[in-house]
Amino acid sequence: MAKNKTTETETSVNDFIGSVKDERKRNDCLELIELLKKETQLEPKMWGPSIIGFGNHHYKYESGREGDSPNIAFSPRASSIAIYLSGSFLDRDELLNKFGKHKTDKGCVHIKALADIDKSILLKMIANHIKHVEELYPNK
Repeated sequence: MAKNKTTETETSVNDFIGSVKDERKRNDCLELIELLKKETQLEPKMWGPSIIGFGNHHYKYESGREGDSPNIAFSPRASSIAIYLSGSFLDRDELLNKFGKHKTDKGCVHIKALADIDKSILLKMIANHIKHVEELYPNK
């Protein structure tokens, strides 16, 4: 079984954010960190070279693949900020309809800027996502 490449590292979150060239994106990431710290009551950690995660859980799929993953995470990408959210948390579609300007794929919601979204909706999505993760992967 292949080992998961995205694991928690000791890399400095502040150093990583400082390396984000786009000032608006860098500031949005700093604001998103503060928002997630307040919502989760957890400190951010780097996962791999470019993902900022909060908390963690161990997963094991029916296929036998298993590993550790952050409970909630985001990553500043070249064209967007990717927020890693489950594709099946409570009220996902309803909340996304109220969220603001974004794009989605299976496990991410992509935004260009925090100014484009409703942060109160983001907080609801985060809470519902974390509840979903905790139900799937309860701490033992």
